[in-house]
Amino acid sequence: MSPSPVSQFIQRHFLHFNAATLLDAARAYKRHLESGNKMFLTLAGAMSTAELGISLAEMIRQDKVHAICCTGANLEEDVFNLVAHRQYKRIPHYRDLTPQDEEALLQQQLNRVTDTCIPEEEAMRKIENVVLEEWIKADKKNESYFPYEFFYKIILDGRLEKSYEIDPQDSWMVAAAKKNLPIFVPGWEDSTLGNIFAAHCMAGDIKNVHTVRMGTEAMTKLAQWYMEASQKTTIGFFQIGGGIAGDFPICVVPMLEQDLKRKNTPLWSYFCQISDSTTSYGSYSGAVPNEKITWGKLGVDTPKFIIESDATIVAPLIFAYVLGW
Repeated sequence: MSPSPVSQFIQRHFLHFNAATLLDAARAYKRHLESGNKMFLTLAGAMSTAELGISLAEMIRQDKVHAICCTGANLEEDVFNLVAHRQYKRIPHYRDLTPQDEEALLQQQLNRVTDTCIPEEEAMRKIENVVLEEWIKADKKNESYFPYEFFYKIILDGRLEKSYEIDPQDSWMVAAAKKNLPIFVPGWEDSTLGNIFAAHCMAGDIKNVHTVRMGTEAMTKLAQWYMEASQKTTIGFFQIGGGIAGDFPICVVPMLEQDLKRKNTPLWSYFCQISDSTTSYGSYSGAVPNEKITWGKLGVDTPKFIIESDATIVAPLIFAYVLGW
C-alpha cells in the first residue's frame, strides 16, 4: 500500500533537524502500535483551543491512543469549543494589542488564549450550568467521580447535542467518551471549571469538596491502569508540551517500582516530547530524555525523541502519518 499524500510529503521533505526527528518519531510510533503495544498521550498548553481534536479524535477512534493525561483546561476547552465555536473570536494581530485593547476584550467577556478568544457566557457559563447539575446530584448522593467522568455523563446522555457548533467528529472529548477512554487530570483546580467548582463549594451549593476526585486519587487510578495494561503489552509515552500533564503521569513507573516496591515494573517503552522549552537549570520540561533514565522512567534502549517545535504544527503531522493520511 503506497503512502498517502501527507505521509509522502513528510517522507520526501522532512529530512533534517526537527523535521527528521518528527519523521523518526512518527515511524517509531507506528512500529510501536504495529507490535501490539499501547500509547499514552499527555496534553498540555492550549491544544484543545487550538482544535487539535480534528486529528486527535480520529487517533482515539482508531485506537492509536489508549489513555490520556491532560490539564483541566484541555479537558474543558474541547467541550467549550464544541458548544460555542461560532462565538469564538480570532485575533490574528494579537501581538499588537495594547493593555487597553485587552481590557476591551475583558469587557466583552472574551478571554484570550493567544490568537483566540473564548466567549465566557456562551462557552464557560453554558457548560457550568449543565455540569453543576451533575455535581449537585452526585454531592447529594455522596458519590464522587473524576473530572472526565462528569464530562462523559453530559456528553453521552445527549443533552449538549442541540448546542453543538462543530462537527462532533472533530471533538476529541466526544471520541474519548464513546471509547470510555481513561483520562487523568492532575491539578484540575487550575482550570476554569475547577475554579467554578471551588466557588460553588465555598457558596455551600456543594457540601463535599471530594465530590470531584482529584490529586492522589488520580495517581492511584493511573497506577492501577498502568499495572493492568502493562501485563499484556508495553506502553509508550507521547508528550505534547510540558508541565504537570507530562510530569505527573511519567512518574507512575518509578512510584510503582521504588515506592510501592513492585519490582520489575515495565518502563515506558517509547518516548516522544514536542516542546519548545529549552534545557536550562532545573527545567524539567526542557530536560533531554536521557535525564529520565536516572529517575527510573525510561531505559537505555527506549526509543527517545524530542521535537523542539510548535505542537500545533507537529502533532497533527505525526497523527496524520500514524493514521496513514
